Parts: sequence; structure tokens; C-alpha cells
Amino acid sequence: MRLSTSDSIAAIATAPGRGGIGIVRVSGPSLGPFVYALLGRTLEPRHASFGPFPDAEGTAIDQGIAIFFSAPNSYTGEDVLELQGHGGPAVMQALLKRCLSAGATFGLRMATPGEFTLRAFLNDKIDLAQAEAVADLIDASSEAAARAAMASYQGEFSRKIDLLTSQIVELRTLVEATLDFPEEEIEFLEKFQARSRLARIQKELSDVLAQSQQGMVLREGLHVVLAGEPNVGKSSLLNALAGQDLAIVTDIAGTTRDKVSEVIYLDGVPITIIDTAGLRDTDDTIESLGIARSWDEIKRADVVLHLRDIKQPDSPLDEKISSYRAVNSLMLHVFNKCDLVDIGYRQALSDNRDALFISAKTGDGLQSLRTRLLEIAGWQPGQESPWLARQRHIDALVAAQASLCRAQAHAEQNDRVLDLFAEELRLAHDQLGSITGRMTPDELLGEIFSRFCIGK
Repeated sequence: MRLSTSDSIAAIATAPGRGGIGIVRVSGPSLGPFVYALLGRTLEPRHASFGPFPDAEGTAIDQGIAIFFSAPNSYTGEDVLELQGHGGPAVMQALLKRCLSAGATFGLRMATPGEFTLRAFLNDKIDLAQAEAVADLIDASSEAAARAAMASYQGEFSRKIDLLTSQIVELRTLVEATLDFPEEEIEFLEKFQARSRLARIQKELSDVLAQSQQGMVLREGLHVVLAGEPNVGKSSLLNALAGQDLAIVTDIAGTTRDKVSEVIYLDGVPITIIDTAGLRDTDDTIESLGIARSWDEIKRADVVLHLRDIKQPDSPLDEKISSYRAVNSLMLHVFNKCDLVDIGYRQALSDNRDALFISAKTGDGLQSLRTRLLEIAGWQPGQESPWLARQRHIDALVAAQASLCRAQAHAEQNDRVLDLFAEELRLAHDQLGSITGRMTPDELLGEIFSRFCIGK
């Protein structure tokens, strides 16, 4: 990932494929001469100009709207040119090729993934959390996720982090000033109410962490795998949860030979459901390959729904399934076909908290299953997340929380620990700074922006 902003970049900014409108975007320092060389005319900033987009010989490639944004009043903070033409792939590629050709003498090159947004970050138009929210807004798969991503992009999350940071900086300033006057260390904690200030910061950070964990659930969701022997109702359960017939359901064992995947939304939270081949010993080569993939999916799952026929006793294979999951995953024991037995029979099996009783055929118990999945995800129904968050945000907040806890422990020792107290505040400050990009290594920036689409 290039972090230089000295050269100019260009890319198609709209999605691949055909569309009514397509956009080619160019960003760089001092684009005025390039614009004239490309279009043969000057453009008034922030005004739409309709006309032809000529090739090198002056023949129109297309005609459409050209808009010029002069720095710093643009998305990237640099001069930006947008050519809005007809959205056919051939037209867009021809326009991009012409831009690169006309801009060769001006140092114009193809943009890398996420480079326009990277420049917006480097030019202080947005912070790092807002930049990530751009990608999250594009990738949002539900209305709730889109609203939360937009809130992040508008700075809701960043403002919370900045407020915490400013409070820590204020306390750090008082502490580090006191370190220059050792005779005042004993009085510092009481004089400046350091303990109560720290407690308030810890409470606010805990609140932000809880909200961020909700935001990460909304973004990441859960990876749920249906596992069990043939004919226990895995495909029927997938169809019932999805609300449509995705998997073939028959009484013939081995009907499902490969995984079937579907994303469903529970209260806006994405849940990826994987229906796997029934697990059993078989000489069928194709079915064996599907079963091997089933075991692999079980190991990768966040949650394994171990589906059983409530009328059938446990088998050695059920024991194997229970012990095969990944260390960090959770297994729910789901007894299907409960419409075929009486209540007393269910109660005899209900000593396990992770046991659920359902009927994929009638829908009985499915709402309890949905609620349990949301509980596992950590989602609080009815409390929509105010922003989206990523795992790196959670890690930074947890690390900052740990530093503040250690600072609290030092504060309880009263005098002669202010240097340790100050160091923990510094570490917490650094962790919060990594969220918004105040203190972020170039390697992390490269990793983040490389996941963006080209043109954004």
C-alpha cells in the first residue's frame, strides 16, 4: 500500500457490469492542467458541465457530466475530477484508458484498492474509524447495519473515542506535571481527585465497549453449522429458518451431499447457516467427500447446532460430533421432531441448558432457537447499535480497559507510584489512538485499505 499523495490516481468508481451511469474518478494535486488536456476546456469548481469526453484525436468516447472539486473541498482533500458517463463496461474502460494516457505526463496512475479513501484519511478529511465505515457502508447487508455504518462514517464512534482520549490526556497532563515535583506526589491523588476521575473514565469506556461489541455483532454475525446424522431434519431446519426451500428434503439418507449455505437476518444480525451432509460411514465416494467437508465446517463454526431425532437414542457418532467442534465454538443440542412425542418425554431430556426442542415441520420451538442464537451473538434485541465496530476496535478498547484497571491498582497504593500510574494512562491513550488512526503503523493502514474496492 502506497502512502504517498504526491502523484495522481484514477479508477472506475462504480461497480463492475452494466449500468445507466458509470463514474471515472481522478484525484491528485493541481489537476487543472490535466483537466484541460483531457477535455479541452476548463471547469468551474463544483459545477456540473455537460459535454463530450474526447479521445486523443478529438472523437467523442462518450458524453456526460464532468465535475471538478478543487482542494481541499473534495472527498480526498485533493483536486478531484469525476466523469459521469454511460455505465457500459467498454465505455468506462475507454474513459479510464484515455485518462491514464492524457495524464501520463502529469504522473497519473491507476489507483490501488481503497486509495481514494486512504488519501481522505491522510489529508485529515476523515479519521481511520470513519474510513473503515466507508467500506462497512458499502458492504452493509441489512438496513440496521447500513444505519450503524453511516453513524460511524459521520463520526459518532470517533467522537466517543475522542472524548475518552481527551479525559485521559487531561489526567495524564496533571500526573506528569506532578512527576516533576516529587514532594507533591503524596498529595496529588487527593488534590486532583485522580481516583474519581479515573473511575468516570473507566465507566465511560465500559459503556463504549459494550456498544461496540453490539456493533461488531451487527457487522460480523454468527457462522452456524447444522450437524447430525442423516434424516434428523437438518435440511428441513435450514428451509424453515430461511423461509424458503433451499435444500432438497427426502426420506432417503445421503440426499445432502455437499454444504448448502444461506444468510438469514435475526433482528438485523446476519446469521450464516450451513447445512452439511449427514454424518455417517459410507462407501459412496461423492458422499464421503461431502461428509469430510461437513467435519471441516464443524471445526470452523461459531455455533454448532447438533441436530438429533428426538425419537432416536444417542449413537457413537453423536458423541463424536459433540467432541469434534473447535475449542472456541459453542454447541447446542437441538432435538427435532418434537411434534411426534409428548411433553413428558421432552422434560426427561431437558436437564441440559443447551438443549432445545423444535419441530422443523410445524415451526414449534424455532423462535426459542432464534432467540438463543442472538443471545450467543451477544445481541440485545431492541437496542440497535449506534455504530459498527471491528475486532481491532474491540481489542484496542479491551487493552485500554486493562491499562486503566492497572492504573487504578497503582492509585490504590497511594504515594510513590505516580510514574506507573502515568505509564498505564499513556498505554490506554495509545490504544484509543490506534482506533482513530492517531497512532497507527503504516503496516496496519496497508492491511485495512487493501480490503477496499478499487475506486473507493
